[in-house]
Amino acid sequence: MKPWMKNLRQVEPYVPGEQPKSLDVTKLNTNENPYPPAPGVLKALGAIRADSLRRYPDPACEELVSALASYYHVGADQVFVGVGSDDVLAMAFQTFFNSELPVLFPDISYAFYSVWAEMFSIPYEKQPLDEAFRLVKEDYFKPNGGIVFPNPNAPTSIFEPLSFVEEIVSHNPESVVIVDEAYIDFGGESALPLIEKYDNLLIVQTFSKSRSLAGMRIGFCIGSPELIQALNSVKYSFNSYTMNETALVLGAEALKDETYFRETLNKIVDTRESAVRRLKELGFSCPAPMGNFLFVTHETIPARKLFADLRRENIFVRYFDQPRIDNYLRITVGTPEEMGRLYGFLKNYLK
Repeated sequence: MKPWMKNLRQVEPYVPGEQPKSLDVTKLNTNENPYPPAPGVLKALGAIRADSLRRYPDPACEELVSALASYYHVGADQVFVGVGSDDVLAMAFQTFFNSELPVLFPDISYAFYSVWAEMFSIPYEKQPLDEAFRLVKEDYFKPNGGIVFPNPNAPTSIFEPLSFVEEIVSHNPESVVIVDEAYIDFGGESALPLIEKYDNLLIVQTFSKSRSLAGMRIGFCIGSPELIQALNSVKYSFNSYTMNETALVLGAEALKDETYFRETLNKIVDTRESAVRRLKELGFSCPAPMGNFLFVTHETIPARKLFADLRRENIFVRYFDQPRIDNYLRITVGTPEEMGRLYGFLKNYLK
Protein backbone atom coordinates (compact mmCIF):
# COMPACT_ATOMS: atom_id res chain seq x y z
CA MET A 1 0.00 0.00 0.00
CA LYS A 2 1.27 3.47 -0.88
CA PRO A 3 1.86 5.61 2.24
CA TRP A 4 -0.81 8.19 1.43
CA MET A 5 -3.46 5.49 0.98
CA LYS A 6 -3.67 4.83 4.72
CA ASN A 7 -5.53 8.14 5.09
CA LEU A 8 -8.18 7.41 2.47
CA ARG A 9 -11.76 7.09 3.69
CA GLN A 10 -12.85 3.50 3.06
CA VAL A 11 -16.56 3.28 2.29
CA GLU A 12 -18.50 0.54 0.55
CA PRO A 13 -20.40 2.63 -2.02
CA TYR A 14 -24.04 2.53 -2.96
CA VAL A 15 -24.55 0.61 -6.22
CA PRO A 16 -27.11 2.37 -8.46
CA GLY A 17 -29.27 0.51 -10.93
CA GLU A 18 -27.68 -0.18 -14.28
CA GLN A 19 -28.23 2.43 -17.00
CA PRO A 20 -27.91 0.54 -20.32
CA LYS A 21 -26.63 2.52 -23.28
CA SER A 22 -28.70 0.72 -25.87
CA LEU A 23 -32.15 2.09 -26.68
CA ASP A 24 -33.43 -1.38 -27.56
CA VAL A 25 -34.16 -2.40 -23.97
CA THR A 26 -37.14 -2.76 -21.71
CA LYS A 27 -35.86 -0.83 -18.71
CA LEU A 28 -37.68 -1.86 -15.54
CA ASN A 29 -34.81 -1.63 -13.05
CA THR A 30 -34.55 1.91 -11.65
CA ASN A 31 -38.15 2.94 -10.83
CA GLU A 32 -38.22 5.79 -13.33
CA ASN A 33 -41.57 7.07 -14.52
CA PRO A 34 -42.33 5.59 -17.97
CA TYR A 35 -44.22 8.73 -19.05
CA PRO A 36 -42.81 12.15 -19.95
CA PRO A 37 -43.03 15.19 -17.65
CA ALA A 38 -46.03 17.50 -17.86
CA PRO A 39 -46.30 19.37 -21.19
CA GLY A 40 -45.70 22.67 -19.43
CA VAL A 41 -42.28 21.44 -18.30
CA LEU A 42 -41.13 20.89 -21.87
CA LYS A 43 -42.50 24.30 -22.85
CA ALA A 44 -40.68 25.96 -19.95
CA LEU A 45 -37.46 24.21 -20.93
CA GLY A 46 -37.62 25.80 -24.35
CA ALA A 47 -38.24 29.22 -22.83
CA ILE A 48 -35.15 29.26 -20.58
CA ARG A 49 -32.89 32.12 -21.65
CA ALA A 50 -29.33 31.18 -22.47
CA ASP A 51 -28.17 34.35 -20.74
CA SER A 52 -29.52 33.08 -17.42
CA LEU A 53 -27.16 30.09 -17.53
CA ARG A 54 -24.02 32.19 -17.24
CA ARG A 55 -25.09 33.42 -13.81
CA TYR A 56 -25.14 31.50 -10.57
CA PRO A 57 -28.60 30.20 -9.65
CA ASP A 58 -30.55 31.61 -6.71
CA PRO A 59 -28.93 30.03 -3.61
CA ALA A 60 -32.22 30.36 -1.70
CA CYS A 61 -34.10 28.55 -4.52
CA GLU A 62 -37.03 30.90 -3.87
CA GLU A 63 -39.03 30.10 -7.01
CA LEU A 64 -39.13 26.37 -6.31
CA VAL A 65 -39.43 26.72 -2.53
CA SER A 66 -42.39 29.09 -2.93
CA ALA A 67 -44.07 26.78 -5.44
CA LEU A 68 -43.70 23.80 -3.09
CA ALA A 69 -44.92 25.80 -0.10
CA SER A 70 -48.02 26.85 -2.02
CA TYR A 71 -48.68 23.34 -3.35
CA TYR A 72 -48.41 21.66 0.06
CA HIS A 73 -49.99 24.56 2.03
CA VAL A 74 -47.02 25.17 4.30
CA GLY A 75 -44.76 28.14 4.95
CA ALA A 76 -41.74 28.79 2.76
CA ASP A 77 -39.65 28.49 5.92
CA GLN A 78 -40.79 24.86 6.16
CA VAL A 79 -39.34 23.77 2.79
CA PHE A 80 -35.80 22.76 1.82
CA VAL A 81 -34.77 21.65 -1.69
CA GLY A 82 -31.76 19.77 -3.00
CA VAL A 83 -30.25 17.84 -5.88
CA GLY A 84 -32.59 14.88 -5.68
CA SER A 85 -33.84 13.40 -2.43
CA ASP A 86 -30.41 11.75 -2.03
CA ASP A 87 -28.85 15.20 -1.59
CA VAL A 88 -31.59 16.22 0.85
CA LEU A 89 -31.20 13.01 2.87
CA ALA A 90 -27.40 13.25 2.95
CA MET A 91 -27.69 16.82 4.17
CA ALA A 92 -30.17 15.70 6.83
CA PHE A 93 -27.80 12.95 8.02
CA GLN A 94 -25.05 15.54 8.45
CA THR A 95 -27.35 18.02 10.17
CA PHE A 96 -29.41 15.93 12.57
CA PHE A 97 -27.55 12.69 13.30
CA ASN A 98 -24.76 13.83 15.61
CA SER A 99 -25.49 11.85 18.75
CA GLU A 100 -23.34 9.12 20.28
CA LEU A 101 -26.49 6.99 20.21
CA PRO A 102 -27.13 4.97 17.03
CA VAL A 103 -29.41 6.05 14.23
CA LEU A 104 -32.08 3.42 13.55
CA PHE A 105 -33.33 2.26 10.15
CA PRO A 106 -34.64 -1.01 8.66
CA ASP A 107 -32.28 -3.81 7.67
CA ILE A 108 -34.05 -4.18 4.32
CA SER A 109 -34.41 -0.65 3.05
CA TYR A 110 -32.74 2.01 0.93
CA ALA A 111 -29.08 0.98 0.81
CA PHE A 112 -27.82 4.57 0.85
CA TYR A 113 -28.69 4.95 4.57
CA SER A 114 -25.84 2.74 5.74
CA VAL A 115 -23.49 4.30 3.16
CA TRP A 116 -24.11 7.81 4.52
CA ALA A 117 -23.81 6.60 8.10
CA GLU A 118 -20.44 5.03 7.33
CA MET A 119 -19.22 8.02 5.34
CA PHE A 120 -20.17 10.55 8.03
CA SER A 121 -19.03 8.28 10.91
CA ILE A 122 -22.55 8.08 12.34
CA PRO A 123 -23.26 5.11 14.65
CA TYR A 124 -26.25 3.10 13.45
CA GLU A 125 -28.26 -0.05 14.04
CA LYS A 126 -30.36 -1.84 11.47
CA GLN A 127 -33.74 -2.99 12.75
CA PRO A 128 -34.94 -6.28 11.19
CA LEU A 129 -38.19 -6.34 9.27
CA ASP A 130 -40.57 -9.10 10.33
CA GLU A 131 -41.20 -12.25 8.29
CA ALA A 132 -43.72 -10.37 6.12
CA PHE A 133 -41.12 -7.62 5.44
CA ARG A 134 -42.93 -5.09 7.61
CA LEU A 135 -41.37 -2.64 10.07
CA VAL A 136 -41.72 -3.53 13.73
CA LYS A 137 -42.58 -0.20 15.33
CA GLU A 138 -41.55 -1.28 18.82
CA ASP A 139 -37.97 -1.62 17.58
CA TYR A 140 -37.90 2.17 17.29
CA PHE A 141 -39.12 2.86 20.84
CA LYS A 142 -35.63 2.67 22.36
CA PRO A 143 -32.97 5.37 22.90
CA ASN A 144 -31.49 6.48 19.59
CA GLY A 145 -29.68 9.26 17.79
CA GLY A 146 -32.33 9.56 15.08
CA ILE A 147 -34.62 7.47 12.90
CA VAL A 148 -35.06 7.20 9.13
CA PHE A 149 -37.23 4.86 7.09
CA PRO A 150 -38.95 4.90 3.69
CA ASN A 151 -42.72 4.72 3.42
CA PRO A 152 -43.57 2.93 1.17
CA ASN A 153 -40.43 0.95 1.86
CA ALA A 154 -37.95 0.06 -0.85
CA PRO A 155 -37.38 -2.47 -2.27
CA THR A 156 -40.48 -4.13 -0.79
CA SER A 157 -43.07 -1.48 -1.84
CA ILE A 158 -44.88 -2.01 1.48
CA PHE A 159 -46.71 0.97 3.01
CA GLU A 160 -47.26 1.53 6.74
CA PRO A 161 -50.37 3.53 7.75
CA LEU A 162 -50.24 7.05 9.19
CA SER A 163 -51.11 5.80 12.69
CA PHE A 164 -48.04 3.53 12.57
CA VAL A 165 -45.78 6.44 11.59
CA GLU A 166 -47.22 8.64 14.33
CA GLU A 167 -46.52 6.04 16.98
CA ILE A 168 -42.83 6.05 16.04
CA VAL A 169 -42.66 9.85 16.00
CA SER A 170 -44.54 10.27 19.28
CA HIS A 171 -42.22 7.80 21.05
CA ASN A 172 -39.13 9.78 20.00
CA PRO A 173 -39.53 13.43 21.05
CA GLU A 174 -35.77 13.75 21.61
CA SER A 175 -34.79 12.54 18.11
CA VAL A 176 -35.34 13.72 14.57
CA VAL A 177 -37.49 11.23 12.65
CA ILE A 178 -37.12 11.26 8.86
CA VAL A 179 -39.81 9.63 6.72
CA ASP A 180 -38.55 9.07 3.19
CA GLU A 181 -41.64 9.32 0.96
CA ALA A 182 -40.05 8.90 -2.46
CA TYR A 183 -42.97 6.70 -3.58
CA ILE A 184 -45.86 8.16 -1.57
CA ASP A 185 -47.71 9.55 -4.60
CA PHE A 186 -48.37 6.02 -5.90
CA GLY A 187 -50.40 4.98 -2.86
CA GLY A 188 -50.92 5.54 0.82
CA GLU A 189 -51.30 8.64 2.93
CA SER A 190 -48.43 11.07 3.40
CA ALA A 191 -47.26 11.85 6.93
CA LEU A 192 -47.13 15.57 6.03
CA PRO A 193 -50.12 16.46 8.27
CA LEU A 194 -48.11 15.29 11.27
CA ILE A 195 -45.51 18.06 10.92
CA GLU A 196 -47.98 20.51 12.47
CA LYS A 197 -48.05 18.32 15.57
CA TYR A 198 -44.42 17.16 15.77
CA ASP A 199 -41.55 19.60 15.27
CA ASN A 200 -39.02 16.74 15.12
CA LEU A 201 -40.53 15.17 11.99
CA LEU A 202 -39.01 15.67 8.53
CA ILE A 203 -40.78 14.45 5.36
CA VAL A 204 -38.58 13.88 2.30
CA GLN A 205 -39.98 13.56 -1.24
CA THR A 206 -38.69 13.69 -4.81
CA PHE A 207 -39.61 14.74 -8.34
CA SER A 208 -37.77 11.71 -9.78
CA LYS A 209 -40.60 9.19 -9.60
CA SER A 210 -44.12 10.56 -9.80
CA ARG A 211 -43.20 13.78 -11.64
CA SER A 212 -40.97 12.16 -14.31
CA LEU A 213 -37.95 14.35 -13.59
CA ALA A 214 -35.29 11.87 -12.48
CA GLY A 215 -32.92 13.44 -15.01
CA MET A 216 -33.20 16.87 -13.39
CA ARG A 217 -32.41 15.68 -9.82
CA ILE A 218 -34.93 17.58 -7.70
CA GLY A 219 -35.71 16.60 -4.13
CA PHE A 220 -37.22 18.40 -1.18
CA CYS A 221 -38.23 18.05 2.42
CA ILE A 222 -40.83 19.67 4.63
CA GLY A 223 -40.63 20.11 8.38
CA SER A 224 -40.67 22.65 11.16
CA PRO A 225 -38.95 25.99 10.56
CA GLU A 226 -36.29 24.99 13.12
CA LEU A 227 -35.37 21.87 11.14
CA ILE A 228 -35.27 23.74 7.83
CA GLN A 229 -33.14 26.53 9.28
CA ALA A 230 -30.63 23.97 10.55
CA LEU A 231 -30.51 22.30 7.12
CA ASN A 232 -29.88 25.61 5.40
CA SER A 233 -27.04 26.39 7.78
CA VAL A 234 -25.31 23.17 6.83
CA LYS A 235 -26.06 23.70 3.12
CA TYR A 236 -24.52 27.19 3.12
CA SER A 237 -21.48 25.78 4.91
CA PHE A 238 -21.10 23.10 2.24
CA ASN A 239 -22.38 24.32 -1.13
CA SER A 240 -24.51 27.44 -1.51
CA TYR A 241 -25.52 26.68 -5.11
CA THR A 242 -26.93 23.17 -4.88
CA MET A 243 -29.72 23.59 -7.44
CA ASN A 244 -29.09 24.63 -11.03
CA GLU A 245 -31.22 27.25 -12.80
CA THR A 246 -32.91 24.79 -15.14
CA ALA A 247 -33.96 22.47 -12.32
CA LEU A 248 -35.43 25.37 -10.34
CA VAL A 249 -37.54 26.55 -13.28
CA LEU A 250 -38.73 23.11 -14.37
CA GLY A 251 -39.45 21.96 -10.83
CA ALA A 252 -41.75 24.91 -10.20
CA GLU A 253 -43.48 24.31 -13.55
CA ALA A 254 -44.02 20.61 -12.82
CA LEU A 255 -46.27 21.49 -9.87
CA LYS A 256 -48.75 23.45 -11.99
CA ASP A 257 -50.44 20.72 -14.05
CA GLU A 258 -52.36 18.70 -11.47
CA THR A 259 -54.61 17.07 -14.06
CA TYR A 260 -51.68 15.59 -16.01
CA PHE A 261 -50.01 14.54 -12.75
CA ARG A 262 -53.08 12.61 -11.56
CA GLU A 263 -53.70 11.05 -14.96
CA THR A 264 -50.13 9.73 -15.08
CA LEU A 265 -50.32 8.36 -11.55
CA ASN A 266 -53.60 6.60 -12.34
CA LYS A 267 -52.10 4.97 -15.43
CA ILE A 268 -49.17 3.64 -13.42
CA VAL A 269 -51.36 2.37 -10.59
CA ASP A 270 -53.72 0.63 -13.07
CA THR A 271 -50.75 -1.02 -14.79
CA ARG A 272 -49.33 -2.01 -11.40
CA GLU A 273 -52.53 -3.73 -10.32
CA SER A 274 -52.75 -5.52 -13.66
CA ALA A 275 -49.12 -6.63 -13.25
CA VAL A 276 -49.89 -8.19 -9.86
CA ARG A 277 -52.62 -10.29 -11.46
CA ARG A 278 -50.62 -11.25 -14.56
CA LEU A 279 -47.53 -12.22 -12.59
CA LYS A 280 -49.59 -14.24 -10.11
CA GLU A 281 -50.95 -16.26 -13.05
CA LEU A 282 -47.32 -17.02 -13.96
CA GLY A 283 -46.44 -18.32 -10.49
CA PHE A 284 -45.09 -15.13 -8.91
CA SER A 285 -46.07 -13.65 -5.57
CA CYS A 286 -45.36 -10.27 -4.01
CA PRO A 287 -46.33 -8.07 -1.07
CA ALA A 288 -49.19 -5.67 -1.85
CA PRO A 289 -47.33 -2.92 -3.74
CA MET A 290 -47.81 0.78 -3.05
CA GLY A 291 -44.91 2.21 -5.06
CA ASN A 292 -44.31 2.22 -8.80
CA PHE A 293 -42.64 -1.18 -8.60
CA LEU A 294 -43.26 -4.76 -7.51
CA PHE A 295 -41.11 -6.99 -5.29
CA VAL A 296 -41.63 -10.48 -6.67
CA THR A 297 -40.48 -14.03 -6.13
CA HIS A 298 -41.30 -17.16 -8.16
CA GLU A 299 -42.38 -20.48 -6.74
CA THR A 300 -39.76 -22.48 -8.68
CA ILE A 301 -37.32 -20.23 -10.61
CA PRO A 302 -34.37 -18.74 -8.63
CA ALA A 303 -34.34 -14.95 -8.86
CA ARG A 304 -30.64 -14.75 -9.71
CA LYS A 305 -31.09 -17.00 -12.74
CA LEU A 306 -34.22 -15.22 -13.92
CA PHE A 307 -32.49 -11.85 -13.56
CA ALA A 308 -29.63 -13.01 -15.78
CA ASP A 309 -31.91 -14.58 -18.37
CA LEU A 310 -34.09 -11.47 -18.57
CA ARG A 311 -31.01 -9.33 -19.04
CA ARG A 312 -29.86 -11.46 -21.97
CA GLU A 313 -33.19 -10.58 -23.59
CA ASN A 314 -32.59 -6.86 -22.91
CA ILE A 315 -35.22 -6.79 -20.17
CA PHE A 316 -33.66 -5.07 -17.16
CA VAL A 317 -35.00 -5.58 -13.63
CA ARG A 318 -33.25 -5.18 -10.25
CA TYR A 319 -31.69 -8.01 -8.26
CA PHE A 320 -30.40 -7.61 -4.68
CA ASP A 321 -27.74 -10.10 -3.64
CA GLN A 322 -28.30 -9.87 0.10
CA PRO A 323 -29.73 -12.10 2.82
CA ARG A 324 -33.49 -12.64 3.01
CA ILE A 325 -34.23 -10.99 -0.35
CA ASP A 326 -31.82 -12.80 -2.67
CA ASN A 327 -34.70 -14.72 -4.22
CA TYR A 328 -36.68 -11.59 -5.11
CA LEU A 329 -36.66 -9.24 -8.08
CA ARG A 330 -37.77 -5.63 -8.08
CA ILE A 331 -39.69 -4.78 -11.23
CA THR A 332 -40.51 -1.18 -12.13
CA VAL A 333 -44.00 -0.58 -13.49
CA GLY A 334 -43.51 0.45 -17.11
CA THR A 335 -45.97 1.23 -19.87
CA PRO A 336 -48.51 -1.47 -20.79
CA GLU A 337 -46.35 -2.19 -23.86
CA GLU A 338 -43.20 -2.62 -21.78
CA MET A 339 -44.99 -4.85 -19.29
CA GLY A 340 -46.44 -6.83 -22.19
CA ARG A 341 -42.94 -7.62 -23.39
CA LEU A 342 -42.06 -8.83 -19.90
CA TYR A 343 -45.16 -11.05 -19.69
CA GLY A 344 -44.50 -12.46 -23.15
CA PHE A 345 -40.96 -13.43 -22.28
CA LEU A 346 -41.97 -14.95 -18.94
CA LYS A 347 -44.78 -16.97 -20.47
CA ASN A 348 -42.46 -18.59 -22.99
CA TYR A 349 -39.62 -18.91 -20.50
CA LEU A 350 -41.69 -20.72 -17.89
CA LYS A 351 -42.86 -23.31 -20.41
